[in-house]
Amino acid sequence: MSRPASERPRPLRILSHLGVMVAVAAVMGVIVAGLAIPFAGVLGLGARNVAQSMEDLPEELETEALPQRSKIVDGAGNTIANVFDENRMSIKLTDVSPKMREAIVAIEDYRFYQHGALDLRGTLRALVTNQASAGVVQGGSSITQQMVKLTLQQQADTPEERAAASDDTYARKLRELRYAIAFEDSYSKDWILERYLNLAYFGDGAYGIQAASETYFDKDAGDLNVKESAMLAGLVQNPSNYDPTNSPDRALQRRNIVLQRMADLDVISQKQARKTKKRDLGLNVNKLQNGCVSSKAAFFCDYVLKYLADDPDLGKNPAERRETILTGGLTIRTTIDQRFQAAADEAVAGTVFPTDQAIGGMAMVEPGTGAVRALAQSRPMGADQAAGETYLNYVVPQRYGDSNGFQPGSTFKLFVIAAALEQGMSPYESISSPETVSVDLGTFPTCDGDYYPSTEIWSPSNSTSSGSMNMYSGTQNSVNTYFVQLEQRTGLCDPYNLAKEMGVEFDPADIDKEMVPAFTLGTGNVSPLEMAEAYATFAARGEHCASRPVIDIADAGGTVLKTYDEDCSQVLEENTADRINDILRGVMEGGFGSGLQLTQPSAGKTGTTQDGKSVWFNGYTPNLATAAMIAGANEFGEPIPLGGIPVGGAYRSISGSGFAGPMWAEAMRQVDPLIDDPDFVPPAG
Repeated sequence: MSRPASERPRPLRILSHLGVMVAVAAVMGVIVAGLAIPFAGVLGLGARNVAQSMEDLPEELETEALPQRSKIVDGAGNTIANVFDENRMSIKLTDVSPKMREAIVAIEDYRFYQHGALDLRGTLRALVTNQASAGVVQGGSSITQQMVKLTLQQQADTPEERAAASDDTYARKLRELRYAIAFEDSYSKDWILERYLNLAYFGDGAYGIQAASETYFDKDAGDLNVKESAMLAGLVQNPSNYDPTNSPDRALQRRNIVLQRMADLDVISQKQARKTKKRDLGLNVNKLQNGCVSSKAAFFCDYVLKYLADDPDLGKNPAERRETILTGGLTIRTTIDQRFQAAADEAVAGTVFPTDQAIGGMAMVEPGTGAVRALAQSRPMGADQAAGETYLNYVVPQRYGDSNGFQPGSTFKLFVIAAALEQGMSPYESISSPETVSVDLGTFPTCDGDYYPSTEIWSPSNSTSSGSMNMYSGTQNSVNTYFVQLEQRTGLCDPYNLAKEMGVEFDPADIDKEMVPAFTLGTGNVSPLEMAEAYATFAARGEHCASRPVIDIADAGGTVLKTYDEDCSQVLEENTADRINDILRGVMEGGFGSGLQLTQPSAGKTGTTQDGKSVWFNGYTPNLATAAMIAGANEFGEPIPLGGIPVGGAYRSISGSGFAGPMWAEAMRQVDPLIDDPDFVPPAG
């Protein structure tokens, strides 16, 4: 009985397919043997052109290290933030679950361990199919060929290279085959499968099997079960189409296809496949956050990245250093103590609200090492200005945070005392300090032996006590007229230079604005970190240590690449620092800091600017220096007076001791039990 016309074979089409099959079968051995490709005419290509292009290709493809995520950790190894261009963590094949290895081979290249670089059956099938569909190459690639393609895409530097690595042409397939043969000759199958699993994209920002396992199941790749392995193996064909977070139904269908394939190949039993197909995806999504914004220590994290971007050992320029950090798989071990950070955050957040027209900032530095233990500010990191968010880091020097800083007020008076003591002045020498004193600006010596270039009369006033003062009483009561006259005796040069040596980062271009008679009253702009570093110098008996947020950097294998050692030098005589500690201890025990004492010896100094734009309290123990600042700042970060604006839901007294001081004390009292409590060394004489 004859069949209907619709079911009859089409002779010309069948003959065409047979011709391709015969031609392909005839040349497969030639391809594998030497990549001479005389069958190009059958496939519609120019034989000479293809053969020449193959001859021009290098025989081997050099593989570069894969980009991996870097992590910023505290001293104990706890992660603070992850930073990356691609979320990848390369692992060894032996660290991948056996079921995951079986699943990926079953669905992508079940004869992977039997054939060479080219799966003849798969390629023949694809060529036949594609000959009937405009000659576009699809499917049929072995895992080795796929690995080559992914490598070429990963290592493409230009748009042309990226296009060539992805175009759907026979030329691209032949190029991949050339490289695949070289890989098969030089590396084991396990090496190729390992690289493939680390290269492959699994969707939702996860590159490589370890990142995919963490993203979708919050576990290591070595712990994946059959159900999870089948889902992940199904993703690599089309990660966006089968993304389980956006298309769970398609992901489930694809997973079940993989399970069935595993059963058909006897990797698992048919019974296990049927049972597993009935189960849901079992997702436990844990998408890794990239960058500092989501970190519990966002601005410390930001400081770390800016600090490393300044390090020439990480690259010749900022772009190279950024690439090293974001792709190097580094472990950046930092100085932060998350207990201290939590205390600082709580104190600042409880004092100044994010949407206030003010900034609360705090920095903690360890004397004798320069280790930065915590950085906190009241405005969170982010782009939502209406919520008070910002990307300006107000607690670090301008070069690390883009903030211009704020005037430190009377906290600068200590640099004048230090200069006076270093010059041999007695701490007990009295100076008559009336409520207002009129001084000739031209009587202040400068660095070059001349005097400040002005003949104007300056008349600063006290806001506290007046009378006959020495270093103890003048500091305890923060008497402006005492310090102005003391600065006349020391000159401007020594206090200014000591401040620089102790960590204040003056801008040389602004020296005419900063080395001025009003220096002692704190007219320059500084950050809390600079002031914590400077006061830590007193706590360390005159030894200044540059602030450092990083301990060391290790590569992906755990090998330490660089250690960031302490950078310390003696800038004050020990007895000078001991005397200042004794003076500032008096501030805590009988001066403006008397309500802020800790359970261990402490010293401190208040600071309030003349215009009321900022208030400070810089205090320390022998083991920790903390600078606390509250400064008026509008939505653009520009300084404004604190008077008349609510801060933390209330109108506050504008003083260092009554405003910034309690914020300092709240944080320090939380860390007080965490640090040793030795006493200060008494000054000699």
